[in-house]
Amino acid sequence: MYDAIIIGARCAGAPVAMLLARQGYRVLLVDKARFPADIMSGLFIHPRGTALLKRWGVLDDVLTTGCPQLHSVTFDLGPIELKAGFHPVDGVDFTCAPRRYLLDPILVAAAVEAGAEFRDNTTVQELLMDEDGCITGIRARTAQGTTVTEKARIVIGADGVHSFVARTVKPEAYHVNPILTCSYYGFFSDVTVPGPKVYSRPCRFVVCIPTNDNLMLVGAQWPIEEFARIRTDVPTHFYELMGQIPELATQVRQEKQVGRFIGTGQAPNFFYKPYGPGWALVGDAGYHKDPILGQGIADAFEDAAMLAKALTRGLSGETIMEEALAEYEQERNEICLPQYQIAIQFATLVPPPPDMQTLLSVIAADPEESTRYLGVLQRTVPVAEFFAPEHIATLMARATVSLTA
Repeated sequence: MYDAIIIGARCAGAPVAMLLARQGYRVLLVDKARFPADIMSGLFIHPRGTALLKRWGVLDDVLTTGCPQLHSVTFDLGPIELKAGFHPVDGVDFTCAPRRYLLDPILVAAAVEAGAEFRDNTTVQELLMDEDGCITGIRARTAQGTTVTEKARIVIGADGVHSFVARTVKPEAYHVNPILTCSYYGFFSDVTVPGPKVYSRPCRFVVCIPTNDNLMLVGAQWPIEEFARIRTDVPTHFYELMGQIPELATQVRQEKQVGRFIGTGQAPNFFYKPYGPGWALVGDAGYHKDPILGQGIADAFEDAAMLAKALTRGLSGETIMEEALAEYEQERNEICLPQYQIAIQFATLVPPPPDMQTLLSVIAADPEESTRYLGVLQRTVPVAEFFAPEHIATLMARATVSLTA
């Protein structure tokens, strides 16, 4: 009997396994992929994510892979360019974007070192349930093709946006929004744009993120209504968009591409009730939003830390498990909902209204305010604090002064 079985060994599941194992709990971590394995991902880890990697003692291992430290970001909004350093988190003022076939095994290794058992190439086929409807374990097919049954006090779905666990337990969904964008990305050599850099254009969004092996991840997003057209000939539409951005037109070319294009038109926006009798959800399995702000990995890390804290309270008997998980849901929602709403706004791909453009012009001219605004987007400066009426009034007054000067 395990204390916890975690399905999915990526950026949410592996940290939960590590944190629980470090508390002495017996943990089984399974994943259907054979590790190391790549996965569709924007790679970008916001500083609150790198700060957690440091706290967990694995940041040095991640940086040793050769992914560069990134200390600033540029937003090119056409008429406005905003450049800022990252708002520091626990003394960490940089980010990075490691390839997932490098990052995920590091997280798994930390879980195993802590005492968790890891089985890759293991596909969960069924969740076991008692007569009262409580999840009690899993039935899975192993790498050797045999079927095994394992029992646990709680089963955790960390298996992504299309979670098998979520499909099985059918959790309540709320704060649901329609899919807004489709996206494709590729890796390119010899791109000298100082990344990370974002280009926001009407109905278009492009991002450049440096990663391992001196490659640049170049991603593009379009309105979801264009997905059926774009998917029929991704290269043509991708390079057509690059041609509309002079800085990229001469650099992001087909002959520089390494590998193939990767993309999706399935980026739903939802919150799930993340727990029930004998089960819990974490990471993209429990909460997902459009990837436009690159929050996914840092969110998964933070979600893992919050869930592990709640599970520790429940497994130890400090409090009733249901109460601990209810508090986890409340904490998650209070932290994530404001950022979720900002992501939805960005994902409409609609240009900022004139008053917002004026505000962004003022912010762009002030390095300190630029860093604080970026802190809003990276969820280290509270939305309500930055957009407090008195603060916005002060910034807009600067615009008035500059216009009358």
